[in-house]
Amino acid sequence: MNNIVILPIILPIVFAMIMVIFRDKVILHRILSLVAVFSVFIVACVLIDQIKTDGIQSIQLGGWEAPFGVSMVADMFAAILVLVTSVIGFCCLLYAFHSIGEQLEKYYFYPLFLVLITGVNGSFLTGDIFNLFVCFEVMLVASYVLISLGGTRVQLRESIKYILINIISSFLFLVAIAYLYAITGTLNFAHLSVRIAEVGQGGLMTTVAILFLIVFSLKAGLFLFFWLPGSYSAPPTAISAIFAALLTKVGMYAIIRVFTLIFYHEVHITHLLIGILAAITMTLGAIGAVAYRDIYKVMTYNVVIGVGFILAGVATYSTVGMTGSIYYFIHDMVIKALIFLLGGTIIHLTGTSKLDEMSGLIRLHPQLGWMFFVAALSLSGIPPLSGFLGKIFITEGTFTAGYYWLGAFGLISSLFVLYSIMKVFMAVFWGYTDLTLEQEKGTTKGLMLPIAFLTFLTIALGIGTEGIHEYVDLAVEGLMDPNYYVKAVLSNN
Repeated sequence: MNNIVILPIILPIVFAMIMVIFRDKVILHRILSLVAVFSVFIVACVLIDQIKTDGIQSIQLGGWEAPFGVSMVADMFAAILVLVTSVIGFCCLLYAFHSIGEQLEKYYFYPLFLVLITGVNGSFLTGDIFNLFVCFEVMLVASYVLISLGGTRVQLRESIKYILINIISSFLFLVAIAYLYAITGTLNFAHLSVRIAEVGQGGLMTTVAILFLIVFSLKAGLFLFFWLPGSYSAPPTAISAIFAALLTKVGMYAIIRVFTLIFYHEVHITHLLIGILAAITMTLGAIGAVAYRDIYKVMTYNVVIGVGFILAGVATYSTVGMTGSIYYFIHDMVIKALIFLLGGTIIHLTGTSKLDEMSGLIRLHPQLGWMFFVAALSLSGIPPLSGFLGKIFITEGTFTAGYYWLGAFGLISSLFVLYSIMKVFMAVFWGYTDLTLEQEKGTTKGLMLPIAFLTFLTIALGIGTEGIHEYVDLAVEGLMDPNYYVKAVLSNN
């Protein structure tokens, strides 16, 4: 049954290759893409149940035992993220059917979308740091094409910046991997954990850890996020939403995985640095979110704030802080996809992203307005919506760890989030408008279903937290005790 671990990677790439053969069959592409993502959802559900019953699942590819072969490992944290990725992917696909345009659909949008999902799932499930690099590159190659799909001037300008930044981070990633292999003689996550625990995390190893933090910070938008606001606002809405929901999360996942499994011995250096970067990120993101009166800018700077907030819990290296980070991680994936789909729909209707050029939209689209209101409250962490519990645990974790300054930054940034997103709500939906349905630049036909589903999901995750706490607790337990992961991978040696 361990073979199921590889299926979230195999399924989307196989469906993508089939679709490439039938380039002009748009309807077939739509059907196959939905089948692929839904299949991953089913596999993730089975995998989560299997992990709950039998513990962490691993498979060694190529007939070689770990650490010599290629390890694929699914702990509860990774499996939950695969599950949420499939849900987000399904909703973004439904939105794309009515928004992306037939011309872009014929230029391999759906195969590229599935290749992106392949890279994301591979990053979550790999048990080897070099294969983490490989999966990063699979994801990034797909994103390079998706960000420029359409060929507008803004897309091309931002894609150059996006590609250059990721080329630099990929180069640094390879350098960090080379140093790590030279010191330890292995790249398997579990084996690295054992080796470093045996010899200790000295000065050189801590330097390598900081180099990995720089690499993953570039990819996650932690502190070094100057490329993010433009890059995430340039492509079509369905692509922006999947970028905001998933791409930075892969970088954050890598930080969490590496700094709980491998580099966890010098917490007062590495994790304190993560906390400092998280505080700076939340501060700068909050300033950007309140400074601009542009929907895309407000949304993208809120992505930045979310990165800082999640990693604030990781910086505490405590059970309560990590619990908050995982709750907020799940919430953030859902809410960022929802906010970007809502924002894209508003721009689709009005033809502008400038807040000063729109008002009173709730008169024509009350459902859209109230769903945006719910999303705004959830994004701000207002109870009983999905963002509340994660913020409570993260704040408690920072205070328990003695990082009162970090908890204060988190609470203050939450107020800025609330102000920035309510500013959008008041400007877009409140007031009087001369706009009529006939004058609108587009229609909401087919766009409301995925938005409504994600709105329901953020409410359900808040009210129904009791239903997922057991799985989150198992995920935290696996992250805070590396021995669970090590035994699952190296038990046959």
